[in-house]
Amino acid sequence: MTLKDATAIVGIGRTPFAKQLAEDERTLACRAVVAALDDAGIAPGEVDALASYTMEETDEVELAKAVGFGDLTFFSKAGYGGGGSCATVAHLAAAITSGQATVGVAWRSRKRGSGPRPWTNTSVQLPTPAQWTRPFGLLRPADEIAMLTRRYMHEYGATRDHLFNVALACRNRANQNPAAIMYDRPLTREMYMTSRWISEPLCLFDNCLETDGALACVVVSRERARDCPNTPVYVHSAAQGLPAQHHGMVNYWNDDPLTGPAWTAARHLWKNADFTPQDVDVAQIYDAFTALVPLSLEGYGFCERGEGGSFTEGGALEIGGRLPINTAGGGLSEAYVHGFNLIDEGVRQLRGTSTAQVPDAATCLVTAGEGVPTSALLLTNRS
Repeated sequence: MTLKDATAIVGIGRTPFAKQLAEDERTLACRAVVAALDDAGIAPGEVDALASYTMEETDEVELAKAVGFGDLTFFSKAGYGGGGSCATVAHLAAAITSGQATVGVAWRSRKRGSGPRPWTNTSVQLPTPAQWTRPFGLLRPADEIAMLTRRYMHEYGATRDHLFNVALACRNRANQNPAAIMYDRPLTREMYMTSRWISEPLCLFDNCLETDGALACVVVSRERARDCPNTPVYVHSAAQGLPAQHHGMVNYWNDDPLTGPAWTAARHLWKNADFTPQDVDVAQIYDAFTALVPLSLEGYGFCERGEGGSFTEGGALEIGGRLPINTAGGGLSEAYVHGFNLIDEGVRQLRGTSTAQVPDAATCLVTAGEGVPTSALLLTNRS
């Protein structure tokens, strides 16, 4: 039994994105799920599987009652925040392929813009991994990734201009997307270079947006997908990755801290795929921080070790470049909802309905957070 093209994403849904939305997370979750089911042409009572994140505060029972699901025969949650996005779809694909369910919904609802930051909860300030980082000033994810970024710059000559290339590509795509928070706010190199530090060498524009919003998608079998109204987007390959001796975003105990979870996920992802990185038409790469993109480019095999920075040069990440990325704006410029918007944008690209459409896109890589135990999907519209 294999997951290869056995299931498809047939519905996507989202709420508006904003710094502050009035509705609570459960209501936002319900709205996104109902929108995804409407998009799929599937009634709520047919849903029998759910998948979300361990950090999702809307639980299965409340969502099932509010939306009107039938009997649920499968439900799961993926861990590690942004690392779990693609895993939710992978869990549903596995459940449907193995006969445990027939219609699955994955979702993420979050009020990160108007709600509290996870690291401000003083009652859980020092879980065991954090004892090695927070007492020394690495209080936020930005601080940990800043240290990793500095090491990457030191070892391989990556520069702030390379990080700007990432930020600019995402902002340019957001400027084409009316749903993006940064739709009407262009970015220039001068703005980037003179912006305030968040955690040096990461400036304001190296960090994702703090966003309220929710997204969802619907997964069914390949056979069922043929009866749905939209172009099926097949789950060609899926993987999770947790490298040996991993330690949070700083990777302290690995022989090489710059060889993160993406490398582990990628080996499994490509092993089970019929195409290679060179065959990927468009990518949605997790971008909570700009530095994660060059690290992911290397981990997923688009360039050699240490070449992720230089890969971004010459408009490589723009439409028409070597690898267009984050074509709705990503976490940096569309919205940051733990990477789920990257999944939905991957679907739009392969349906041909993106606001920044890559011509004839047939294959898409979607990744979850590099730096934490992660996951990834290869999607295709080829039947």
